[in-house]
Amino acid sequence: MAPERPDRRLLLLGRTGQVGHELETALAPLGQVIALDRTDADLSDPESLRAVVRTHRPHAIVNAAAYTSVDRAESESDLAMSINGVAPGVLAEEARDVDACLVHYSTDYVFDGRKEGPYHEQDTPNPLSSYGDSKLAGERAVVAAGGRHLILRTCWVVGAHGINFLKTILRLAAERDTLRVVADQQGTPTTAALIAEATATTLKSMLTAPVQDRRWGLYHVAASGATTWHGYARYLIARAHEIGMPLRATPEGVTAITTADYPTPAARPGNSRLETTRLRATFPVQLPDWRQGVDQVLEQLMAGHRP
Repeated sequence: MAPERPDRRLLLLGRTGQVGHELETALAPLGQVIALDRTDADLSDPESLRAVVRTHRPHAIVNAAAYTSVDRAESESDLAMSINGVAPGVLAEEARDVDACLVHYSTDYVFDGRKEGPYHEQDTPNPLSSYGDSKLAGERAVVAAGGRHLILRTCWVVGAHGINFLKTILRLAAERDTLRVVADQQGTPTTAALIAEATATTLKSMLTAPVQDRRWGLYHVAASGATTWHGYARYLIARAHEIGMPLRATPEGVTAITTADYPTPAARPGNSRLETTRLRATFPVQLPDWRQGVDQVLEQLMAGHRP
């Protein structure tokens, strides 16, 4: 599909990641997508980032690059902070200076998960991990730059591309008869494709909006509904069997365990549900139930991709 404005330049960082992979296609109708990976734009090197933006002088920057190894961040907190906390601020400053807007992604890990219901944008963050600390620092750095920006918080990202919980479960279910999956963490599995589609829809509305436009700011982006990792694994395996995937494990073979039964270096929020009312009220986005995302990814995998 030819872009509606071929003279409009959209600088996409993190093209090889889950969301970046989907964004390269989703953003194409809006303009010329300049998609870079870490070899082209190193988020741990602020000066090289500044040079990238000044070279391309984009109309919009979409930062899908991040340090995403949640557990390793506990021992590499400085690197995580450099990539997730410092780099977004650098991008926001450079975007402001070339009159570009910035789209940046954040995470449910900025919350401690102790709230009863879904988290709203105005709820007070309280990260439990170095990864969460770094992502919150990135949010604050983007806001501090004072330019046109959208911060999109999301949770439990899955998809046909890259490494994620969905593909790990399918791989293990093909190898084993039984699986043990955490059942006391709640959230909403959200496909990378859905995040990319919501981004494109939102950005299309905002590309030429002035900095005074009150729609700039922070939004939660997630599929509808909620489940646990255990519930998700059971549903995923059931649907995979229905479409003919050769799995050994059945839904009944997925045993529920607690977070305490599966200790990790980084603490996880017990509640990762995100309230998306603000996004849906402001932009014409569609956020279907998380089960629809399962079916879409399984279709992709059956069509040629592999877990």
